[in-house]
Amino acid sequence: MKLFIKSTVILLTGFLLFACEDIIEVEVPTGKKRLVIEASLDWEKGTTGSNQTIKLRTSTPYFNIDTNTNVTGASVKVSNTRTNDIFIFSDQNNGSYTTTSFVPVIGDTYQLEVIYNNETYTAVETLTAVPAIKSISQSTKGGLDDELLEVNIYFDDPPTEGNNYMTRYHETGDLFPYFYTFPDEFTNGNEMLDFYEKLDNPDNNQTPFQTGDIVYINLYGISEQYYNFMNLLINQYYNGGNPFSVVAAEIKGNCINVTTPENYAFGYFRVTEVVKTNYTFQ
Repeated sequence: MKLFIKSTVILLTGFLLFACEDIIEVEVPTGKKRLVIEASLDWEKGTTGSNQTIKLRTSTPYFNIDTNTNVTGASVKVSNTRTNDIFIFSDQNNGSYTTTSFVPVIGDTYQLEVIYNNETYTAVETLTAVPAIKSISQSTKGGLDDELLEVNIYFDDPPTEGNNYMTRYHETGDLFPYFYTFPDEFTNGNEMLDFYEKLDNPDNNQTPFQTGDIVYINLYGISEQYYNFMNLLINQYYNGGNPFSVVAAEIKGNCINVTTPENYAFGYFRVTEVVKTNYTFQ
């Protein structure tokens, strides 16, 4: 009986090893190549905001190894819908389109126009103000782990209007920055606090903050439309791999193809005011 069992196991193992040699080819569906518009006009407090860059590229299939997707030869301009001022973005022949004459005005609405392959893409956004960061501190009390350092930023929310904010935290060496969006729905007119704590995550080359680390901080004032877009994008990104999360859906920005609507673009046209600073942990 023992000999029979041993022989059976050997035969079964040999069969499985042989079966594993079969090559299974899976058809991976590929989406249509689309224009990708990276149009973030960020006016940093304390600067003129005149130097701005818009980047154009095309989307590629997931497994495509072609990294040269830059779009050249397009026509790019932004206009102020109140003053009718027009700002031409010059082609740098590397996917970047730049201007040195942009005039940012809080509360004014701007329209983007991109003409590429005889099709016109447009988007509209309003320049949103952001308060100054009045103080930055560190602690170990507000995060998920009371033994890890976190950075805290404080600023005063304007009391006469509804506001939406986005923060970006990044330490040199991190694979990705951390983004967070939040409204003033329940804190309108009060002091606002946002904090960031880094947990250990080898997959992202991320380690907790230590004494001497420098974290770079951006605080943006964003429109409600952009808040909704980024909120969906961030939720999908951070819930990836969660077995209880909903299936990721394609998220469309505000760039519309007015020539051929079904050939829409990816990306977003935003116009924001931003505070940029950094903090060194003690």
